[in-house]
Amino acid sequence: MVSVINTVDTSHEDMIHDAQMDYCVTTLATCSSDGSVRIFGQILIADLRGHEGPVWQVAWAHPMHGSIQASCSCDQKVINWREENGTWEKSHDHAGLNSSVKSVCWAPHDYGLILACGSSAGAISLLTYTGEGQWEVKKINNAHTIGCNAVSWAPAIVPGSFIDQPWGGCDNLIKLWKEKEDGQWKEEQKLEAQTDWVQDVAWAPSVGLPTSTIASCSRDGCNTWSRKLPHKFNDFVWYVSWCITANILVVPGGDNKVTLWKEPVDGQWVCISDINKGQGSVSASVTEGQQNEQ
Repeated sequence: MVSVINTVDTSHEDMIHDAQMDYCVTTLATCSSDGSVRIFGQILIADLRGHEGPVWQVAWAHPMHGSIQASCSCDQKVINWREENGTWEKSHDHAGLNSSVKSVCWAPHDYGLILACGSSAGAISLLTYTGEGQWEVKKINNAHTIGCNAVSWAPAIVPGSFIDQPWGGCDNLIKLWKEKEDGQWKEEQKLEAQTDWVQDVAWAPSVGLPTSTIASCSRDGCNTWSRKLPHKFNDFVWYVSWCITANILVVPGGDNKVTLWKEPVDGQWVCISDINKGQGSVSASVTEGQQNEQ
């Protein structure tokens, strides 16, 4: 049984596009079309203003690098925010990325402080901190024919790999990229993910198994590679997110439902919870799935 334990009044003045908890699950970051990023603990900690348009996504860096938050916007900028002595300030402004930046994702901390950024122009930018406030920028031009909607890094057990996905339904592909010995990023593989716009991708956390799992979602439903969820969603699926143990997949959709999926030993995914309009409940299909699992 899943239930809502708390709600947060963000006081954003427009639509909220993303909300992310930090690694310690004590601090929440949100972003909105009102151009702001807000940080919450028990109360509002900071109202960060620096973007000149809607902010699409926020991402926390690993705490070994300090309290660092990245945000991306349609103003063609990525801003890094850092907390020092209880005060949040802008630490770096990555401007001139040439188009709306749709997604940001920090690399596993094993690789250092590296941020991948996907843009609506189809380019991927890789921002690497080199010390003393300096950042090195690498760009993969034309990673997709029209745009990239999301980026996600593989766990550190797959050295130097990350995945990205298309934006706007141009090619409906997920592409896997890997950094070669000469420092250049090369496309390793294409996955024909969906038949419609791909909205999000998420590489499952590593739990010591010799396999990797990727989840993707689209207007036409949700996939896990290499198995497809045995469910036809009634509306768009906007995001996918794994629990830290990589055995439960969270799928929010345009039908105002958040469903939780689990893969038993027989490999057939079952819905274990159906959260509808803010109320936790277990549907009949969930109960049947659990009985079949038993």
